[in-house]
Amino acid sequence: MAKAPAKKQDDRQIIRIFDTTLRDGEQSPGNSMNIEEKLRIAKQLQKLNVDVIEAGFPIASEGDFEAVKKVAQMIKGPQIAGLCRSNDKDIDRAWEALKYAGEKGRIHTFIATSDIHMKYKLKMEPGRVLESAVKAVKRAAGYTPNVEFSCEDAVRTRLPFLAEVVEAVIAAGATTVNIPDTVGYTIPFEYFNIIKYLKDNVPNIDKAIISVHCHNDLGLSVANSVAAVQAGARQVECTLNGIGERAGNCSLEEFVMILKTRGDILPFACNIATEQLTPSSRLLSNITGIAVQPNKAVVGANAFAHESGIHQHGMLMEKSTYEIMTPESVGLSASALVLGKHSGRHAFKKRLEELGHDLDGEKLNRAFERFKALADLKKEVFDEDLDAIVADEAREEEKYKLGHITVTCGSFAVATATVQMEIEGNAVRTAELGDGPVDATLKAIRKLSKTKASLMQYNVGSITGGTDAQGEVTVRVAEGQHVVVGKGSSTDIIEASAKAYIHALNRLNYKQKRMPEGV
Repeated sequence: MAKAPAKKQDDRQIIRIFDTTLRDGEQSPGNSMNIEEKLRIAKQLQKLNVDVIEAGFPIASEGDFEAVKKVAQMIKGPQIAGLCRSNDKDIDRAWEALKYAGEKGRIHTFIATSDIHMKYKLKMEPGRVLESAVKAVKRAAGYTPNVEFSCEDAVRTRLPFLAEVVEAVIAAGATTVNIPDTVGYTIPFEYFNIIKYLKDNVPNIDKAIISVHCHNDLGLSVANSVAAVQAGARQVECTLNGIGERAGNCSLEEFVMILKTRGDILPFACNIATEQLTPSSRLLSNITGIAVQPNKAVVGANAFAHESGIHQHGMLMEKSTYEIMTPESVGLSASALVLGKHSGRHAFKKRLEELGHDLDGEKLNRAFERFKALADLKKEVFDEDLDAIVADEAREEEKYKLGHITVTCGSFAVATATVQMEIEGNAVRTAELGDGPVDATLKAIRKLSKTKASLMQYNVGSITGGTDAQGEVTVRVAEGQHVVVGKGSSTDIIEASAKAYIHALNRLNYKQKRMPEGV
């Protein structure tokens, strides 16, 4: 049977992309971001052309409130959403931050509707939950007509009650209703049937957009999102690199490229500038210090790599034999060599912008100086090298700063490290012995910082190939309930280790101030 021709872009139904990298994505261990880092991600999401940016949970902390407020003030284009529970205090606080976005400010309120959540978490009867949901939506609608309501744990909710809640909140003023798979429990055909049930049994369902928010506990978040869209959902909530609680969320880049690649059978489109997918993924990885796995779909290092002889032969004959999308379509440049030691500041800044980095002033100057120094040491400077430089230089003012390190070690000598740091502007120095130069260096930093944090993980790798490559170190540090990731790079692996550890301590300090133990 002949394949039906793909619909033209103008004939396709538009799926809204609701990005929750800054809210749900940030909730996973090690992914917390400070305000400046959130703004950098938000600016990149603006370039990516997402429809909605969920900027945070304003009631959670003063830091979250300020982040949502600044995103609402600075970002133009996407709608800006803030999450809040179904109570007056949360809703009022959310709008206090979101009001700067005007008509593009979206209050996103929620309450759990499944029996297990109502019984054990909320300790509320269904009638009270319904009443609370309606009251919350009405209060939110008093501030803005742009109100989204989520039935938390919707896929484990009894369908008649789910339909009752959805009908009631739409009548109360919700213009978007979210049917989340909060715990990543459902499978595609079941999720399709849930959305279809609501389409068939909620009389006023045409008055609101159905949204879906899928978690990846069983590895089905993207597949479930596609099934929901086929059943009638018109907004998908997702994150860059699929980050988020537990196993993460629906991956934005994977869902978007499914729509673009399989237009032959999926009559849908979205407004995403797909050429910004790789820069967006890289920026998030550099800020959080958490890299995507090499075999990650769309943005992984191996996504467009071909090693098999059969595959290579096919690629030489015709690329479409083994590539269902082009590297250029997701923003991956075919050229590996970016800049050299003779390159100027304008070319350097332009390439950073192409990679999704936005540096100005002193930060740009420091990054350029590091680039020139690196170019003198390396034969080739790659995009990955530039990403690493920006990751070091783009951070806001920090409590701990590395001064210099002197290390002595050898086969017949005990490793000794002398470390000088600045702590809140004050220069301090100490020396420590260790089981190797890295151990001695980190011991000295621990002593100077007086940290009680535990080093949970230490990973070292090469950013690019060659003996002159920059070393990249990633550490995971924990203290109490707080877990953070730190990242550092240098052609000297000892220096890279120190930078990563200090980066982690700064992130831990920020997180402890933003959300003290027990909150």
